[in-house]
Amino acid sequence: MMNRGEQISNFATISLEEMKGIRLMNRIDTKFVTTLDVLSQLLAMAQSEYYVQEIDGKTLMSYYTLYYDTPHCDMYLEHHNGHKSRQKIRMRRYVDSEITFLEVKTKDNHGRTIKKRVQMADGCGLDDCKMFITENLGYPEESLIPMMENNFHRLTLVNKGKTERLTIDMDIEFHNRVTNETRCLNDLVVIELKRDGRIPSPAIEMLRQLRVHPGSFSKYCMGMAITNHDLKHNRFKLKMHNIDRIMAHGV
Repeated sequence: MMNRGEQISNFATISLEEMKGIRLMNRIDTKFVTTLDVLSQLLAMAQSEYYVQEIDGKTLMSYYTLYYDTPHCDMYLEHHNGHKSRQKIRMRRYVDSEITFLEVKTKDNHGRTIKKRVQMADGCGLDDCKMFITENLGYPEESLIPMMENNFHRLTLVNKGKTERLTIDMDIEFHNRVTNETRCLNDLVVIELKRDGRIPSPAIEMLRQLRVHPGSFSKYCMGMAITNHDLKHNRFKLKMHNIDRIMAHGV
């Protein structure tokens, strides 16, 4: 079997500038969780239908994320307790391009997610973004603490019709700033399909053939649940079990 790099090199490439024309105004997001072995099969199936995004000669990009929450983990608990309206705040660094954003994601009670972000200069902290936080987050800046770090690599595919993007996250690592616990999910792959409305997706059919089914997955919530055992996590037990099963058996 070809290694990951060889498989990716078989894709035609698409530039970041060309990607800007793919707006996906009526976007539907669908997540899938699978393994590296299944990803290898998916990449073999997808070569004729998709481009791979390339930036400065690279296709596999490094990401670093620092999530913030209150000392009582209120944003985590809103998600866990099933609140339809909820928020999270994170600092995301695109490591290869050395660009950092502070991002607030808000989900309303209709299931729509709105992301607002502001670029951060090197060395800046939350106190430099007070106005942005006040305008976009339901928690004051002084109530937030750095909660969890997350590193991963991302591969981005675009279908030939340019109606969808497929982000593929792997080599996922969590480090909890409060408990000091680290978990590496090296065999886990998180795929997110972002498509224009309900236009048919080649990836949906490919994943169906590989017996990979849609399911929700929040990196923040899963990272918190598996690195802080004192947190309430009843609603996430099945997902945590699935992660353990994948890590133990690769299925």
